[in-house]
Amino acid sequence: MGSDIRGLVVIVTGAAQGIGANYSAFLAEKGAKVVMADVDEPGIKVLAGKIERSGGEVVAVRADVSSQQDTEQIASLAVQNFGRIDGLINNAALFSALLPKRSIFDIDVTAWDRVMAVNIRGPFLCCRAVLPQMQEQKSGSIINISSNTVLSGVPGFLHYVTSKSAQIGFTRALAREFGSDGIRINAVMPGLVETLIVKERYSDADQQRAIAVRAIRRAQHPDDLNGVVAFLLSKDSEFITGQTFNVDGGALFH
Repeated sequence: MGSDIRGLVVIVTGAAQGIGANYSAFLAEKGAKVVMADVDEPGIKVLAGKIERSGGEVVAVRADVSSQQDTEQIASLAVQNFGRIDGLINNAALFSALLPKRSIFDIDVTAWDRVMAVNIRGPFLCCRAVLPQMQEQKSGSIINISSNTVLSGVPGFLHYVTSKSAQIGFTRALAREFGSDGIRINAVMPGLVETLIVKERYSDADQQRAIAVRAIRRAQHPDDLNGVVAFLLSKDSEFITGQTFNVDGGALFH
């Protein structure tokens, strides 16, 4: 039957494409009220229109998660439109824009700082924006989207792997800090997900190598992440916090 998320108010960052778009459509289909945030304003408005035509309740907002003002606006819009904030999925991240992979000597300081601004400061600011409302409610679930590259290490992707590793420590520390408020903070580590951008920017050989090391020998699809996200948002996980869920078809055991 699956975890019940009907009526929950959930913010999804990086919602215009890829797994973020998939989360948004899935949550709305299952009855959640979704606040979709992304720097791609045209893209997010197109997706929001599709979801609304299918009967979903959504609010789309152009936002850069590395901006404190923008993240506070996301939280304010959620409360203004729906009265509360039940969930936050910190999905926005720089990933495909970092391709092709580069050695440490070819990653300039500006690129390093931008990755940290989006992938680390972004979740920090989004959490700061939503936590007061969650504290007032004495409930809430935050899901930080990390990566299974944290477990394996990937050459040429140092800034990305470092940022996603930091999210694990961030998740655990925050879970300790807000558990007494009834707020849960967990992390999900996807493998290489077969999104449109991955299909375009990863060679067939790279994609086949990712499949070959999995216990479940197939491509990972965005839908493969929906179950764990619904579970972590729902009351089914109300006694789980500070944990990391590796969802990669058994490429890595954790």
